[in-house]
Amino acid sequence: MLTLTVLIARAFSSLNGNMVKQGPRPLVICGPSGSGKSTLLKKLFKEFPDTFGFSVSHTTRKPRPGEENGVHYHFVSVEEMQSAIEKGEFIETAVFSGNMYGTSKKAVENVQHQGKVCVLDIEIEGVKQIRNSERLNPLLVFVNPPSIEELERRLRGRQTETEESLQKRLNTARKEIVYGTEPGNFDVVVQNNNLKQAYEDLRNFIVRELETQQGQGINVSLNRVFDE
Repeated sequence: MLTLTVLIARAFSSLNGNMVKQGPRPLVICGPSGSGKSTLLKKLFKEFPDTFGFSVSHTTRKPRPGEENGVHYHFVSVEEMQSAIEKGEFIETAVFSGNMYGTSKKAVENVQHQGKVCVLDIEIEGVKQIRNSERLNPLLVFVNPPSIEELERRLRGRQTETEESLQKRLNTARKEIVYGTEPGNFDVVVQNNNLKQAYEDLRNFIVRELETQQGQGINVSLNRVFDE
């Protein structure tokens, strides 16, 4: 059996294949579990329903209450994940809290075929694999939580973690924050101390970038839906 390191290397090397067509740059959003990524993305999709499409990742972890297969994640076995990586079906993979995660080529292409900006919510290890990919050329956003203490409060509030798994997540979060806030690793760092301000910062960055792409002749919709 191939080691996980070799499997991830194969996924990374598959980026050299003929995969991503010319179109809007994919949007990669990253941040510690509990940083508010999902909430920010929900607001973004609500305001710009015709602009963005979510890339549904694969994972070997078990579904949480309320999660649907094919909607929140493609939930697969370790064997299925390893087989898909060996076949070169992923553009990035990572291991987080003992579970495998990955973004498949097909997931990205499904969004691109709709003429939308593909949104990828991935882990730091995945970001490291694709950040310099000329073929993907992604926009990289890091969502930074107010503090580790606030992050811990949010994670405990979910009541989905054992004490051991919680501490693992917090230890991982500390490393993610160090990497995420290092100048040059991301195109923008969104500080999520206040949800309203954080969303405004995220939206302004994305709109500015997409308007630049429109000026370069790339077709992308920026139609907005306003709250009543």
